[in-house]
Amino acid sequence: MRRATGALAGLVCAVWFAACMAAASPPLGAQTQRTHSVAVVSNGWHAAIVIGRAELVATGLLPEADDFPDAVFLEFGWGDRVYYPAGKKTIGMALRAALTATPAVMHMAGLARPPELTYADVEVFSFALSQEEFRHLVGAIAGQFERHEGGRAAAVSRGLYPDSNFYHALGTFSLFNTCNTWAARMLRAGGVNVSPSGIVTADELVTRLRPVIDQE
Repeated sequence: MRRATGALAGLVCAVWFAACMAAASPPLGAQTQRTHSVAVVSNGWHAAIVIGRAELVATGLLPEADDFPDAVFLEFGWGDRVYYPAGKKTIGMALRAALTATPAVMHMAGLARPPELTYADVEVFSFALSQEEFRHLVGAIAGQFERHEGGRAAAVSRGLYPDSNFYHALGTFSLFNTCNTWAARMLRAGGVNVSPSGIVTADELVTRLRPVIDQE
């Protein structure tokens, strides 16, 4: 996402943020062996979660990883089903996404390198999780894909990057349930001590993540 200007920028920002809904779980108890690493990336507007593909595949919880056989990392983002994938975004799309609860979409991208080496001008926060916490996180993300009859979700369109797809997702996008709210809920499900309550913007998410990183 690129920063816009003026009132439209604020509106588009709100729309981007209104992209996240997931079932939250309470943080797990203290664990001593945290051998799995996950990352949160924020470009100041939109937050996503990045996980090593090999570790994710080993859980057997997310069959859509097979769509990216050459990826080293997989990135997950969540947003409005119309606005998020649109090549040309309009004010009407922004208003609809921000002011009404709308169906959601999952953006899944394959990365060849770590996010800090893939993107410019992003903040990257890394967390170490235990095996149980990691499975909870992957399970929570996997549970956001819309699957019919329990099968593997099918890509509905190409994604924003060369190696990426959009998939229909569960939940509804709104101004108060954003991609940043979603990221916080997923991390919470994985035992990260961050509350999704009241998070709308990327700055709000980052503000809550910094103290957690400092405690590790």
